[in-house]
Amino acid sequence: MSGRNKKGRDINGIVLLDKDSGLSSNAALQKVKRLFFAKKAGHTGSLDPLASGILPICLGQATKIAGLLLDEYKRYHVRGALGIFTSTGDSEGEVTERHPFEHIPETDIVTAVESFVGNIEQIPPMYSALKRQGTPLYKLARKGIEIERDPRPVIIHEINYIGYSDGILTLDVKCSKGTYIRTLIEDIGKKLGCGAHVIELRRTGFSHIDISQTINLSELEELISEDYSLLDDKVIATEDMLPTLTKVYLDESQSIDIRFGRKIDTSNNTEPGLVRMFDEKQIFLGIGTSQSDGTITTKRLFV
Repeated sequence: MSGRNKKGRDINGIVLLDKDSGLSSNAALQKVKRLFFAKKAGHTGSLDPLASGILPICLGQATKIAGLLLDEYKRYHVRGALGIFTSTGDSEGEVTERHPFEHIPETDIVTAVESFVGNIEQIPPMYSALKRQGTPLYKLARKGIEIERDPRPVIIHEINYIGYSDGILTLDVKCSKGTYIRTLIEDIGKKLGCGAHVIELRRTGFSHIDISQTINLSELEELISEDYSLLDDKVIATEDMLPTLTKVYLDESQSIDIRFGRKIDTSNNTEPGLVRMFDEKQIFLGIGTSQSDGTITTKRLFV
């Protein structure tokens, strides 16, 4: 799994990090990269500094599937405070508006929450990593610049209403890629006419991954050793992060062709779409695209 040189180790796979609140996603990425002395690393979509929870860190060639992982659904535990809008949509921003909320019955809150389940549109927040002409929006926001943003379609698969007490709303949300939970809470506040902002956010699910399968930075630091073996035991094989993709096993000739980027004919009944390819020794080769005629072309090669 690894080899070492001055620039780092050639280690491939994914670390399921439980990111601490208060740490940026890039800072968490760099810490993991240094701990593993990895030559290359990347994450699968950022979490707000305020947020904690699942942040898959891709090492080495696993960075090639980061884009595929971005497409997976996410699950969040969120607490929102009614009555206040902030500049960032969470408790790290400055208060911009205050409105009374004590008169709102809980039944109205439940109705408002449930109205956001399904296909909705969100206007991305200015404090986000989206770019306009190459510049992240949050950098413009810090300069006091606000630009018009087009609404974007997202899917709220489900919202579990946990409770409401003393102005604090607690929810569990399952949503599609590109969903901003800060915006969801703000929009619920707008619907109620009182405003709202996020005070706690934790990503508890990522595709088939549950928060119980993760490890935090302090736990990783306890595994540091001269040969990295204890750390490497926490690395998940790249192919195991894509369990919904069909496995296709190739013979020696097909494996050679795939390695050279040539189309192969498997003469099987695999459904059209992305597949995980394995060679004659059952070694993971990469991601392919299967066609209805039984042929497969390379999408991402790992060897």
